[in-house]
Amino acid sequence: MKKMKKQHVTAAAQKQDSRSSRLNIATKLAFILGLGGILLSAQADPRLTTPPGFTITKLPFSVPKARQLALTENGTLIVGSRKSGNVYAVPNALTAANPKVITLFNDLNEPSGLALANGDLYIAAVSKVLRVNDIENHLKANPKFDLVTDTLPKKAHHGWKYIKFGDDGMLYVPVGAPCNICLSKDKRFATMLRMDPTTGAIEIIAKGLRNVVGFAWHPESKDLWVSNNGRDILGDDIPADELNVIPAKNTNALHFGYPFVHSNNASDSPGIIKDPEFGDHEDAAKYDFQPAAVRIQAHSAPIGMTFYTGTQFPAQYKNALFVAERGSWNRSSKVGYQLTVMTLDASGDPVYEPFIYGWLEDETAWGRPNDVLQTKEGHLLISDDEAGAVYLVSYSQALAAN
Repeated sequence: MKKMKKQHVTAAAQKQDSRSSRLNIATKLAFILGLGGILLSAQADPRLTTPPGFTITKLPFSVPKARQLALTENGTLIVGSRKSGNVYAVPNALTAANPKVITLFNDLNEPSGLALANGDLYIAAVSKVLRVNDIENHLKANPKFDLVTDTLPKKAHHGWKYIKFGDDGMLYVPVGAPCNICLSKDKRFATMLRMDPTTGAIEIIAKGLRNVVGFAWHPESKDLWVSNNGRDILGDDIPADELNVIPAKNTNALHFGYPFVHSNNASDSPGIIKDPEFGDHEDAAKYDFQPAAVRIQAHSAPIGMTFYTGTQFPAQYKNALFVAERGSWNRSSKVGYQLTVMTLDASGDPVYEPFIYGWLEDETAWGRPNDVLQTKEGHLLISDDEAGAVYLVSYSQALAAN
């Protein structure tokens, strides 16, 4: 390493000049993007690649093991987690220079799932769903909560949840399989549930979904799209991970195959493969299995997702589905670790491709995207449970032209 020349300035002056330079750059970028003060303390990460005109910046706070995101009308960002047991609140998360992170809870059982309704915060913690009424006025440690239900299955394997409210006012709650591959007596496993948020009463609206860890409603058709992580220990490329569709106003609980059949290699023509253990089970003949709408490279682990309904992004992204891929853990070469986007081609067929990537460098992953949320301004937020970060994705036509 070369010896540095002696500088004729004080360390304090150097620090101030460096800070001023960063703020000046950030201010110019914020002006270009039309974000006002949103990016004044955010920092772009050169390791991440975006399409032309898009920028991704890390917001200036840390939320360890960040999972599902929820954003209140007043701009408080709520962040769930898994094994840490924490739920965080970050007031003025997008506008404050140094937002304060409040730990609402630190002892819940994998409280990854969050949803907001009428100013109330709902938290899914494996077997329980809690409600903190009027969350904006209870941003403190251990706020009082009401128990919506504590009767969901207690199995921890795939027990963490991702929840959202539908237009019908009901809370949608998936329950993952309690294993890699098995057939459970409890019919709630490997399903999507619809829950009455006042009573906790449930009904099964879809079956045969091994591990739904993200979902969103199409803005026009109102069909419910879900991400479904396939089983492990069948090799690098089978079965494919999936995006499945539960049609709007469907009255029968469709079956999507698990544990009897799975999607084949995403690189092959569409098809299904029998599970080596349950493919010939007598119960398999009872169902007409629904094929995947989109097959994704096995082990990519698609999780949180949202349809884009804003106007800040170019027109080609209207109603596009953005999906966070957390990435593989048991594949010979790693895949995933990116934000992907699904659009439709001229024939109406889905096109699924990378949108932001770079969290995986060679075989080392320094970040794992988990959820994606649209802000009211039309930007996207991405949670990262490896880096304990939240990123903001924005678009500028001026930047795209450069």
